[in-house]
Amino acid sequence: MRTRSEGSFMRRFTRSVYVVALLATFAPGLAAQKPLTWDEVKARFEANNPSLRAGAIGIDEARANEITAYLRPNPELNISADGTQIAPYQGVWQPLAGTDQVIGASYLHERGHKRELRLQSAMEQTDITTSGQADLDRTMLFALRSAFVSALQAKAVLQVVHENLTYWDKVLGISRDRRQVGDIAQVDLDRLELQRVQFESDVQTAEVNLRTAKINLLTLLNDRTPIDQFDVAGPFSFAEVLGPLDDYRNTAAENRPDLKAALQSLDKAKTDHQLAVANGSWDPTLSAWYTHNGSFTNANAHDTLGVGVNIPLRVFDKNQGEKRRTQLDIDRNQKLLDASRTQVFSDVDSAYAMVNSDLILLRTYKGKYLDQSTSVRDTVRFSYEHGGAALLDFLNAENEYRSVQLAYVNLLGSYLVAAAQLNLAVGREVL
Repeated sequence: MRTRSEGSFMRRFTRSVYVVALLATFAPGLAAQKPLTWDEVKARFEANNPSLRAGAIGIDEARANEITAYLRPNPELNISADGTQIAPYQGVWQPLAGTDQVIGASYLHERGHKRELRLQSAMEQTDITTSGQADLDRTMLFALRSAFVSALQAKAVLQVVHENLTYWDKVLGISRDRRQVGDIAQVDLDRLELQRVQFESDVQTAEVNLRTAKINLLTLLNDRTPIDQFDVAGPFSFAEVLGPLDDYRNTAAENRPDLKAALQSLDKAKTDHQLAVANGSWDPTLSAWYTHNGSFTNANAHDTLGVGVNIPLRVFDKNQGEKRRTQLDIDRNQKLLDASRTQVFSDVDSAYAMVNSDLILLRTYKGKYLDQSTSVRDTVRFSYEHGGAALLDFLNAENEYRSVQLAYVNLLGSYLVAAAQLNLAVGREVL
């Protein structure tokens, strides 16, 4: 018969076993994270990257400047008193009897649409800031896309080198069996086993490159997810067709935010020149006042109203320098716009040439070299295992296969980076 303590121990033991079984079942799923696609990585980047979020605040600051630019001048209130007696009059002290009391207000009236031009200039500055933020997003998206491609490329390289290592282990297994029966010499087996060092080195290098690519990607995402729990997934291939160069040029001319910012800067320079001319016009100050003077003998003259206009005399024009500066700024921004347009077309042409060059090689690799390297390796291996080829021939065939496979994967990565470069040059995703 079990004691009470034995029964309690068995219940605790059973619960512990049950908990361990649950953890063993669900822990791998909890630890692993679903690989992120490009759209998911892009969404996280736009939501969390500190540089992009700081730039968005800059746009709000520019909009706040629009409020300041459109403010009206404040009216002025004037209160004065004059004529107070400082000595007795006919032996009677009446300090307030003859005091003038004046209450007046004045307002500066801005002519030449100065407020409207200030607002227009501030709004155009907001447009420039918005385009600058879009250009920052464009350049940082290229960095993100390059990091994403690097992660995909590192995964593809790791898969290839793992496959090479697995294949070579099978070769070593067969070679050890052949050595047992005396079909090959020990020195040949040793040379085959020494070749495995290269495949192991490839695996270690690929794992380090993959971790480095993930670290770079997590940095851009401002994400603190452990590297072993972070993964990405996406197509690691190439598009067979590339559109005409003129189509990409026209798209870039319509979409490049830095080109838009250059055009908007030119428009703002013209507005600033108009504002400089308007600031040279005189602005009258309108005023009105009420006066009370109890010392007048005329009973109807105790309370009076008055109005006035203050007009500054423009004997000297103190705004000539600003007019000249803003006129020169128009010419400067026109030159910068021409330079930006030239740079846009240069970027598109260079990126297009890179993509086209990679495509030519990729088509050749895919259509010929990949299958050819596999066929040569398998043929030489079969011949070597049956005594028809030397060990050196087999090692050379294996090295050629390894080089071709890795070159194809790296070329794919180069193509995807070049495609991202073309997207950067065009101003939106076209590949």
